[in-house]
Amino acid sequence: MEFAELIKTTKVDSVAFSCPGLQSVKGMLCITSHHLLLSSRPGANGEQAQTELWLLIRNVDAVEKRLANASGTIILKCKDLKVLQLEIPGMEECLNIASSIEALSSVESVMMTYPFFYRPQSLKLEDGWQLHSLEEYYQQIASDTGAWRLSYINEDFVACSSYPQVVIVPAAVNEETLRDSARFRHRGRFPVLSYYHKKNGTVMLRCSQPLVGPNRKRCQEDEALLRTVLAGGDRGFILDTRSAQAAKQAQMLGGGTEHRSSYPGWKRLHRPLERGRPLQESFIKLVEACNDLSPNMDRWLSKLEASKWLSHVKEALSTACLAAQGMEREEACILVHGAEGTDTTLLVTALAQVILDPNCRTLAGFQGLLEREWIQAGHPFRQRCAHSAYSHARLKQEAPMFLLFLDCVWQLGRQFPLSLEFSEGFLLALFEHSYASPYGTFLCNNEKERKLCEVKVKTHSLWPGLNSKRQQFLNPLYAHNPLVIWPSVEPQSVLLWQGLFLRWVRSSQHLDEAWAEIQQIAKSTKNH
Repeated sequence: MEFAELIKTTKVDSVAFSCPGLQSVKGMLCITSHHLLLSSRPGANGEQAQTELWLLIRNVDAVEKRLANASGTIILKCKDLKVLQLEIPGMEECLNIASSIEALSSVESVMMTYPFFYRPQSLKLEDGWQLHSLEEYYQQIASDTGAWRLSYINEDFVACSSYPQVVIVPAAVNEETLRDSARFRHRGRFPVLSYYHKKNGTVMLRCSQPLVGPNRKRCQEDEALLRTVLAGGDRGFILDTRSAQAAKQAQMLGGGTEHRSSYPGWKRLHRPLERGRPLQESFIKLVEACNDLSPNMDRWLSKLEASKWLSHVKEALSTACLAAQGMEREEACILVHGAEGTDTTLLVTALAQVILDPNCRTLAGFQGLLEREWIQAGHPFRQRCAHSAYSHARLKQEAPMFLLFLDCVWQLGRQFPLSLEFSEGFLLALFEHSYASPYGTFLCNNEKERKLCEVKVKTHSLWPGLNSKRQQFLNPLYAHNPLVIWPSVEPQSVLLWQGLFLRWVRSSQHLDEAWAEIQQIAKSTKNH
């Protein structure tokens, strides 16, 4: 396929562009393979044309058109929740541009997306891919404890297609046991170490549901693996992110839960977290509520409540606190799983680490956490972030799980304003890049797909790109806090993330100015 085939009109003059909060401008609109460019007209004094719009077409979530007489309006609703309007002279041009944007924004092939063409002069292709090495992180735990070892059982992704090629497992468990456990777990996601809590030596593991089925099947190797984890007489909690009812229904379809008698020492807790379609619907309703400019307070509050988004945030934080509490206060080991182990499981394991570990609250440590617990752990970004809140194509596999995680981290930063080294701006950048990015970090659904597409050979890593703007992503109030940060999950403590959901709806000028002032004060204080 050639991009030229998808572009029906390459440029149109006298296009008026408007966006909430910005002055309307007129100029020439150009469509390239990956971008939409609008250059305003040169000034009377021979000034150069200024580019007023530079939009990655992959960022377009929905295209709406309105035709009137000899002209038309195109409304572009973006994945980062921005809404742009283009007034185009000529009905045919309007239709051509709309269909070109629709075609280019939904190109199926991963290797035809912009990251495979993006070549910034300041970065080398190999930079950043080894910045947060999984192997080095696991090797450190193995040498610190002696009880864990690196396993290459998944080399070439033979045991599990959504795990990385190196995992960390109990040192006393052999490869054959791991293989059998993988066969007994949904899509091969056998129990692996997610986090080692240095303070008291407890561990958090993650996996997918066991394939118990209606006949209550057992797997002695899987039982032996989890028995080994508790070898020192530790207690363990299995944190199931499904309701007891949903787990029971899964058993009728071949899945299920671990039977207490087969896993002595492990106690099961159900903490249902929403995922999939209901979570996507919640996101869509919240964005609709935020875009409703009616001045009626009751209407706004009822729409906000009906979206249920803040309830999802509260439940996610509560469940992560439960996992953290089990390790920190109960000195117990925690095993987290739902059905597939690629969504709510990763939400809980990643959030619990931000709560427990001050290193995960630094800029570099948080990037490492995202690599381990989301990207390499097999969260299917390509499926989950295919569309945002505006798309008319409501696909079953879409869900803003990663956005929910970022929202929870924002809540932690709001409740503990000195404890996170990174700012809200960093979380916003991650949200944008997870949906549409010039970098390859969030491409594909797992490491196996990334290897097949040669993502780490042919695209740039996001981390050097973000780290080059390090200063603008730092929290000026940050002070290292070695303690666990226990958030309040009372309804009045969980707030709407206005910086994300309302940033295109109302001006943030005064807030931005206040933050610039705070940064200035913090800088001058440090210098003294």
